[in-house]
Amino acid sequence: MIGRITGTLIEKTPPMVCVDVGGVGYEIDVPMSTLYDLPDNGATITLYTHLAVREDAHTLYGFLSPKERSAFRALIKVTGIGARTALAVLSGMSVDELANAITQQETGLLTRVPGIGKKTAERLLLELRGKLGGDLAHGAGTVSSGRDDILNALLSLGYSNSETQAALKTLPEGVDVAEGIRLALKSLARH
Repeated sequence: MIGRITGTLIEKTPPMVCVDVGGVGYEIDVPMSTLYDLPDNGATITLYTHLAVREDAHTLYGFLSPKERSAFRALIKVTGIGARTALAVLSGMSVDELANAITQQETGLLTRVPGIGKKTAERLLLELRGKLGGDLAHGAGTVSSGRDDILNALLSLGYSNSETQAALKTLPEGVDVAEGIRLALKSLARH
């Protein structure tokens, strides 16, 4: 997994930027909120990334903060929400606004985002309740990214979301990713 890229910003072509890292240009899709906050071409930037691997493409998504990346990862786990829709949500509202909408269960705030209808907004509120609400609004999203990595590793090994969530509850606070995966697999093997 490519978790972060630091290099020279060489091109902005919404919704994509190109970052030169050691002579290799990485095309990275970003939400408009990130694009607006980037410096001019030629500046050195750091983006926190998420790599999506599909049969037909490997796509990098970039964010200015780990909190934004955590929100993106939470959004794409929602049934029926793909990467493009998640980028649209983060382009249309800040992470704090999204967290507040979820905490207050406000569908109206989400339906203002292009491509998000009432049913999709209700699904987002239902599936993200307790996962995104207060945590990201108060900056704890960066703390949970290790747990997100453990969760993603277990899901990629074929465990169901419910099995994975149960295994995560057995982990001690502050466990590093490698140890967390090992302990979670041990817990899953017992069941």
